[in-house]
Amino acid sequence: MKDQQFAVIGLGQFGEAIARSLSEKGAQVMAIDANPDRVDYISSEVTYAVAMDATDKKALASQSIQDFDAVVISIGEDFESLLLCAVNLMELKVPRIIARAKGHANKLILQRLGIKEIFQPEFAVGAVVAEQLLNPSLLSFMKMPDEYAIAEINPPTNLIGKRLDEIGLRKNYRINLITIKRKFPSKDDNGEEIVHITGVPQADTIIQDNDQLVIFGREKDFLRLIEINS
Repeated sequence: MKDQQFAVIGLGQFGEAIARSLSEKGAQVMAIDANPDRVDYISSEVTYAVAMDATDKKALASQSIQDFDAVVISIGEDFESLLLCAVNLMELKVPRIIARAKGHANKLILQRLGIKEIFQPEFAVGAVVAEQLLNPSLLSFMKMPDEYAIAEINPPTNLIGKRLDEIGLRKNYRINLITIKRKFPSKDDNGEEIVHITGVPQADTIIQDNDQLVIFGREKDFLRLIEINS
């Protein structure tokens, strides 16, 4: 498998943590910021470090930004610049865009713009966002001692339509399924999809394509489950 390539735009504390975590996990990383000092500070820890204005569409195109697997927009204080950067990336047809939102109102605006992956620093840490970038099936990830974690994942393709007793999560993957979050087509007053918790899953529960699985186990077993069944 070829090395994954990511660009991180905005090298404040949070963006820097994402860029560094991705690089430590073996990804190729381009770190971008308008502040040359921030670029210099991280240059030895990433593949490329570029000082430029990310609201300039031509500047983004000059870096072949559309060829990256994903681009993270972690611009902190200037929401107008973040929006302009997001529009530029969409027009350049970047395959996957992940944007930072500061507060619920900003999140709603990004959703209306068409950004599907949004993180809020008050609810996440850089290392976890990096893990989600490397493994798109991971929706959320909470590390625990001794390499254990609780994760929320989209069901891998090969699990959809199967009963839990057919899959054998505990027997075959050493993973415990805590519960299932099941999405419904209707939306609430804020335009968010309605999600219900199924409670304690039973052996005859069938995995649906709009489910989100809340699981407990070791990180390496999560990744094995995803890789084998995707």
